[in-house]
Amino acid sequence: MSHGSGGRAMVRLIEDLFIKHLDNPLLRQGNDQACFEVAAGRMVMSTDGHVIAPLFFPGGDIGTLAVYGTVNDVAMSGARPLYLSASFILEEGFPLADLERIVISMADAAAAAGVSVVCGDTKVVEQGKGDGVFISTTGVGIVPEGVNISGDRARPGDAILVSGSMGDHGIAILSKRENLEFETTIESDLAALNGLVADMVNAVPQIRCLRDPTRGGLAATLNELAGQSGVGMQLNEAAIPVKPQVAAACELLGLDPLYIANEG
Repeated sequence: MSHGSGGRAMVRLIEDLFIKHLDNPLLRQGNDQACFEVAAGRMVMSTDGHVIAPLFFPGGDIGTLAVYGTVNDVAMSGARPLYLSASFILEEGFPLADLERIVISMADAAAAAGVSVVCGDTKVVEQGKGDGVFISTTGVGIVPEGVNISGDRARPGDAILVSGSMGDHGIAILSKRENLEFETTIESDLAALNGLVADMVNAVPQIRCLRDPTRGGLAATLNELAGQSGVGMQLNEAAIPVKPQVAAACELLGLDPLYIANEG
């Protein structure tokens, strides 16, 4: 509990773990907030809480998820993500080696996405009142001039495009959690999408809607967009990519891959 009490143990935790791996000039300010210059134009902010079991899974861990999840939410507006905050809720007794592994993953993910973690907070709860570690991240970004992307802008005649195969993340988590073994390891599709979004927006600034089909998968995401925009949507299910091993796992478990979470 001493690591969350504000004393010397907490200072050492911040210096020897968080700043060591996430170091940047804004984080080094050491204040309760980060102060940074912003360009003229529209800004985007998004926040997300990350609770997942297991914490480490094929293709990633909660640290990578905490960075990419919020980066992708910011990017779905067409914005360029810049900065993140990160809040950690640690359960008493959580191994520091595992925490360092998670923070290193966050640092690697932030570098890959081109963002910086500029402020944060850490709290410790009593043993049995948490599930190892929870991470909440908030991200801010800048929307390029001329870009107007929103869930209420789908129109009749628009094409629906997906950037990858469906269900990889959800099945990777489920198989690890339930100790299910398949001939081929199913890995999460966890990835930062801001680079892809920037390329798309540069090529076609008129893009109207973007959404990452996370919880509830593609089906829930399209239902949400249809409701926001007041349009119907038709899908060619045969054209939707699903990896054979994911399809086989879904068939075995009685699941529909179009309702399984994705993260890339």
